Amino acid sequence: MTVGPVLKQFRLELTEQHVVHLIFDMPGRTMNVFSNAAIEELGLFADWLKQSDVAGVVIRSGKSIAFCAGADLAELETAYDMIMAAAPADRDRLAFNHFFRLSHGLRKLETAGKPVAVAIAGLALGGGCEFALAAHHRVLADHPQATFGLPESLVGLLPGGGGTQRLPRLIGIEAALPVLLDGARLKGQEAVSAGLAHELTAPGEEVAAAERWVLSRPLAAQPWDRLAWHASDAPRVSVEIAEKRSKMLAETLGHYPAPTAILDCVEQGLPQDFDTAIRTEMQIFAKLIQRREPRNMIRTLFLGRLDHERQKKVGMNPKIAAAVAEVSKAVGVQSECGKELVEAFARAGFRVERPCKVEFDGRIAGAVYWHDDEPRTWGKELLRARLADAEIAAASWRTQLDDSERRAADYVLVTQAGFPAYLGGLFAAGLS
Repeated sequence: MTVGPVLKQFRLELTEQHVVHLIFDMPGRTMNVFSNAAIEELGLFADWLKQSDVAGVVIRSGKSIAFCAGADLAELETAYDMIMAAAPADRDRLAFNHFFRLSHGLRKLETAGKPVAVAIAGLALGGGCEFALAAHHRVLADHPQATFGLPESLVGLLPGGGGTQRLPRLIGIEAALPVLLDGARLKGQEAVSAGLAHELTAPGEEVAAAERWVLSRPLAAQPWDRLAWHASDAPRVSVEIAEKRSKMLAETLGHYPAPTAILDCVEQGLPQDFDTAIRTEMQIFAKLIQRREPRNMIRTLFLGRLDHERQKKVGMNPKIAAAVAEVSKAVGVQSECGKELVEAFARAGFRVERPCKVEFDGRIAGAVYWHDDEPRTWGKELLRARLADAEIAAASWRTQLDDSERRAADYVLVTQAGFPAYLGGLFAAGLS
């Protein structure tokens, strides 16, 4: 039976009990991600659902290994280029309008007046986790791959589909922050105990359990949309966030803006009504996405990792290792040239074998880049000179490597040679 709008990234199936199954099944891909096309179709489905006469919705994946792995980061890089090509005065608006579409679609889904359950049998990460959080009822298969996570901070971003607002409201600030800041994942009984999942079933039984819940005629509303509901830890949010912020800045020395932005989202959004809160989240996201750090980290830690894995499968070009070795030698992170230079490397976020104790200085907490904003010192000047030499060394290799090989080389430089992820390497991203 034909039901609902015509979709390509999702499939719709209607049961005899009038429950519609929204099946995320991107054609030609082994993994579902939230592409622009998928986001648009989600909005179309939510609009249709509100005026339909179905009993409710069961969301599930058409892929065997995962529910949804998050955003399409290649499309995200294209969006970054579009935003930054615009006039500076237009960038905030462009970023907000482009990226708010997912949050808006999820909000329409959870307020459509129909009970929505999700059956998770594999990875639900990033936007996939946010998709699950927008359901009224979450059923999780008791399987190692069935996992919730919001790893956006690991590539310099924040969950912009309502993740910084729904998760703390569901499981509390203390339990939510490791997921939001550190990429921690929840699965199995731990997810149920935290309040993230409502049911844990044997593998293969999660869809039937989700359908049973829909047919039980439950209340089709999120906790935050119920009369007089408020987050229990909202009154102490500023104290909890201040403590976490101080510790985080001491660890990162202000080089990574995503954790700060995530803490801003929670602190500002939790006391607000939900519709205001997700707009606050997106305003902060729109600022973050314009910074260099997320672009560098996505290009290096995500795209570079994929390129590195492909290179390993077909046979690694030996020039990659040679290029990284030459650049690493030029940087000289493990230099014996004195404590001041070692301290300069440590303050800039390089991994060193002989790390000195670096006291946190609030002056650099809001710095864009350490090497741009810290007061000039002899150690800093030495580091600048080393980075200039490394840039020259990298430039000599760029024409010998293709785009994929340059990204793979940056991945090795960051993950194995101690180069800071926020700088993104020197072969593809560089310091510009």
